[in-house]
Amino acid sequence: FSFGGLNLGRPTSRWARHVSAIEIYTPREVEAVNGTDVKLKCTFSSTHPVSLQSVIVSWNFRPIDSGADESVFYYQEVPFPPSAGRFQGHAVWSGDIMKQDSSITLQQVQPNFNGTYVCQVRNRPDVHGSNGEIILRVVNKVSLSEIGILAATVGGACGVVLILLAIFVAVRVCKRKRMENSIEMHPSKGLKDHNVL
Repeated sequence: FSFGGLNLGRPTSRWARHVSAIEIYTPREVEAVNGTDVKLKCTFSSTHPVSLQSVIVSWNFRPIDSGADESVFYYQEVPFPPSAGRFQGHAVWSGDIMKQDSSITLQQVQPNFNGTYVCQVRNRPDVHGSNGEIILRVVNKVSLSEIGILAATVGGACGVVLILLAIFVAVRVCKRKRMENSIEMHPSKGLKDHNVL
């Protein structure tokens, strides 16, 4: 860049090295069956050493209807589960700070848990960086893809046809054996009837 007609050039990369940002990694979307437990995975990397005293984790919830954000979980040296609200008794700590894992588990999820979960991690003095976001969908049963449904339907139909075919063959074999046994037990019955005539 220039200043007062003087060309000062581009900023050196050495200036950018002083800027550090914490990186947070989460899945984009998670699906859970109503009434089951689901782990919300959140890991991070920091340019500064990680310790139990330096890391602060906060989880917040944003409802689908764009209502007010709600606190889900807080961690600072020790876990602080929610003492009120929809997540009371449902949110538990399942992470490990020293392994750079800030995950939580939601127990017995309910339909009103549908929404976006925001994982925020700060490792002082590394407090800058974007947050992780997970969209949770609570369903009544595990959803299958259209291909999976089609494959299951075709497989089921083939299975029924094979069973019917096996039954048909077994019945034919049994009838044939009965006829053979009957002839062996009464070999002269046909001849006797012919002599009478």
